[in-house]
Formats: sequence, C-alpha cells, structure tokens
Amino acid sequence: MAEANPADRQVRIGLIQNREQGSAEANLNYTIEKVREAAERGAKIICTQELFTTPYFCITQDTGLFDLAEPVPGPTTSALSDLAKELGVVIIGSLFERRGPGVYHNTAVVLDADGSLLGKYRKMHIPQDPGFEEKFYFTPGDLGYRVWDTKFGRISVLICWDQWFPEAARLASLAGAEILFYPTAIGWLPDEKAELGEAQHTAWETVQRGHAVANGCYVAAVNRIGTEGETEFWGQSFVADFYGQIVERAAVDEEAVVLADCDLKELESTRRIWPFLRDRRIDSYGDITRRMID
Repeated sequence: MAEANPADRQVRIGLIQNREQGSAEANLNYTIEKVREAAERGAKIICTQELFTTPYFCITQDTGLFDLAEPVPGPTTSALSDLAKELGVVIIGSLFERRGPGVYHNTAVVLDADGSLLGKYRKMHIPQDPGFEEKFYFTPGDLGYRVWDTKFGRISVLICWDQWFPEAARLASLAGAEILFYPTAIGWLPDEKAELGEAQHTAWETVQRGHAVANGCYVAAVNRIGTEGETEFWGQSFVADFYGQIVERAAVDEEAVVLADCDLKELESTRRIWPFLRDRRIDSYGDITRRMID
C-alpha cells in the first residue's frame, strides 16, 4: 500500500494494556472490545501487548503449554483481520505461533486497514531468566527486522527483549520506520523489587527513549499488568517521541487504552536538523557483527 498523504501526517496510535482474562476466548473478546474503544477515540494504528491471547506461560518449562500455540495466519489472525477491515484501522497482534512440529515462535502480525495481512515479525532476541523461560518455547526469529507501509504510516514491530538492543531499532529505522511498536510482557520478581524494582523500570524505559532519539522516530511500548506466577507485570505502557519525551504513559496496575498523537511530518523535520542517519560512519562499524572484540 502507498504511503499516507504527506500533507496529512498526523496519526493517533492506541496501546491495549490489560491483565490476563482467564482464557484465550476471553482475552480475544476483551481485546476486540478495547480495539473498538481505541478506534472510536480516533486511534488508527492499534497494538496489543505481547502474547495477548494467553497467560504469560513462560514462567515454567511445560511441554503441555505448546498446545496454546496456533498457526499464523490462523483463527486469531482472521478475527483481527475482520476487525481491522470493519473499523478501518491497522492492528498489530502478538501471538504464540505454531510453525510446525516442535517449532514455535513469538510472533506479531500486522493487519492493514483493509484487513489484509501485511506480514509478520518473529521475535529475534529470546531471553532466559528465572520466570522468563522463553528459550524453552521460542525458536529465534528468521524473518529479519520488518518494516511495513500501512495506510497510516510506516511502522516496524519488535517484541519485548528486542527492546534492549539498539541494533534492532537501528535496522528498523534504516528501513524507514517512523513508529517502532514493542509488544511487551515484563515485570518484577518479588525478591528483586524492593532493591532493584525502580532501577529496572528506569532502565527499561530509558533505553527505549534512547532508541527514539537516536533513530528520530516514535517508540510505543505496550506492557501487561497483574501478577502471574511470581511475576508482577509493571504496566506503564508508554509512547515516546523523537526527543525521547513521554507523550503518554499508563499506570502500573490499571487496565488502559493508551492514546497518543504522532506528528510524522514533524518527525521528518527533526531528522533534517538532527541527521544521525546521515552522519553514521558505516565504514568504521565492521566489528559490530562480532560477538566480542578480542
């Protein structure tokens, strides 16, 4: 699809922050209700939290939990496609993908405003920590860092642990992304929160605000809330502009539809006066592809 009219470069985005509702059906129905609410309030690009149809099942290693996965495209993709077409909005949905026997991905689908499936992104960076047993469940992504021209702007989608890696944000921006969306499931463990909780959240938000500045783009991170297992998800979904300023932020423990207006024309103007992409010394970065410089 062609880029949006350059004379009309304002777009309102929406983030759906919620707690797990108890079943895949309940999660899907809740999210559909909130997407409708966001659209009624003017949102044109709407993003779910990470793995929005399921609990955050990566708390333990359990082969039975692979049954939560579904093909992509599949039934949830179809439901989101119908909704996107009905409302005339772009929808980003984060799902547990069953690719084939024994091969599963943490995947996001992008549906354009006419309901067409523009494509999918498979999470590239897979964490492994107590309470976040993701390497057991997810095969690392193999589709690269994708950028899509939607009806309302050029976007990229990265997922949760990808948030910490400047290389991912940079590659998306080099491909022309104006808004980076990060579906997320991140929180505190009880034995760490008192000592490190504030620092952990500050680091998470700060690194993403840095991606917005360094790449001259908007960053939108949508997290879940509630306690699952021992993990207390810290919510605080936010949108940062190309100066790293917080445009909107949700609460720690409340379900929310976060709405933010993005001025994509001003984004272009800012890239002209802060030409970070122009001034990159690409001739000097060869070692960035090495694990370490010994």
